[in-house]
Amino acid sequence: MMSIDADACAAVPGVPRRLASALYDAFLLTAVCLLAALPLAALGTGLPHEAMVILLRVYVFLVAGFYFALFWHKGQTLAMKTWHIRIESARGGPPTWRQAWTRFLFAGLNLLLLGIGWWAAWFTRDRQFLQDRLAGTRLLRA
Repeated sequence: MMSIDADACAAVPGVPRRLASALYDAFLLTAVCLLAALPLAALGTGLPHEAMVILLRVYVFLVAGFYFALFWHKGQTLAMKTWHIRIESARGGPPTWRQAWTRFLFAGLNLLLLGIGWWAAWFTRDRQFLQDRLAGTRLLRA
């Protein structure tokens, strides 16, 4: 395990700040997904209900993935910018596309597991979320 010095720990935004940023991102993402779903809703009126539900879920999942991967690859979402948080690769520099998508998938799994990866941040020395550890990224103060 890596050694975490006091300066590195001070550069990590607090867990409440990161959760507030995540909540803000959830509001923004809701608006993005609603707008993105409009064309699909108009085109899918002839499909059976079950097929439309599956198609809509996959589509919204991909829209959310592209939203986060694009902004994380650049270093910040709008919410992260507002809360003065940036994401970078554990080695420094912006996350790769692979790291951004990996973080997105593990963050989704984290939500399904009732936020266990967020709770873990309260008890680790570097205070990083589990999805960041698994994706090879870290959140820092901007």
